Amino acid sequence: MNMAKKPADTLQQRAFACLMQADVSKKVEMVNALSRDWAQQKVAIDRSSCPEPVPVPGRPENPELVHPTKVSKRNFKSEIGRIRLVHAIAHIEFNAINLALDAVYRFPDMPEDFYQDWLQVATEEAKHFCLLQTYLTERGSSYGAYTAHNGLWEMAVKTAHDVMIRMALVPRVLEARGLDVTPTMIRQLDQVGDTELVRILEIIFQEEIGHVKIGSHWFYHCCELRGKDAATTFAELMDEYLRSPVTGPFEIDARKAAGFTEQEIAMLCANT
Repeated sequence: MNMAKKPADTLQQRAFACLMQADVSKKVEMVNALSRDWAQQKVAIDRSSCPEPVPVPGRPENPELVHPTKVSKRNFKSEIGRIRLVHAIAHIEFNAINLALDAVYRFPDMPEDFYQDWLQVATEEAKHFCLLQTYLTERGSSYGAYTAHNGLWEMAVKTAHDVMIRMALVPRVLEARGLDVTPTMIRQLDQVGDTELVRILEIIFQEEIGHVKIGSHWFYHCCELRGKDAATTFAELMDEYLRSPVTGPFEIDARKAAGFTEQEIAMLCANT
């Protein structure tokens, strides 16, 4: 008896399943499996996909999400302060997994390299999360033990209608802040002798430069297709979507490595 072959899941279906998975360990496993299957050409892009709104992606019940002013305080000198710091960074990395998956799922009409890039980002963000989760576990804590805020995903919802705006404001504004603050954190942690956390943050910093550079590349790509000046468009989008201007100090070399032009950096510095 001949059985009709069931069509394989599409890239968008698989990315959506990963995005909506609430269990953190399963989400990481699913992301890694999707990346492997994509590399082996086992999943195909569905250009006719009609993505639905995702006001809340898959996430565990904890951490409790609160206003940014009410997030658990952290510092560099005490172990509990560093645990809270790592928890905050782990929450950023967890959100970054979902943001990368949503880019794959939400924008089905981009060039193939777009999906390769954002699957790479999702995989590396999952690695970062696991490094931080291990740090917490070894010190008797875990992700979800402290409060967190939802700023990253709120911007994802605001930019869900336009890939150009998403590329401008999520990787190039919110995630790029990590490029500015991480070197200072590394220096402070080195002073207190937390070599393990320094090692983790150095890995994250180098790979996050690549992630922001991917955002820059696709932002410029969209601007070119639409006949827009990238620097002017970037400034206009920040004015429209951000409650307050992005202020320094900026890690200039890291931002240049991540694709920021001299004109954009000058514009950012003028706001400081």
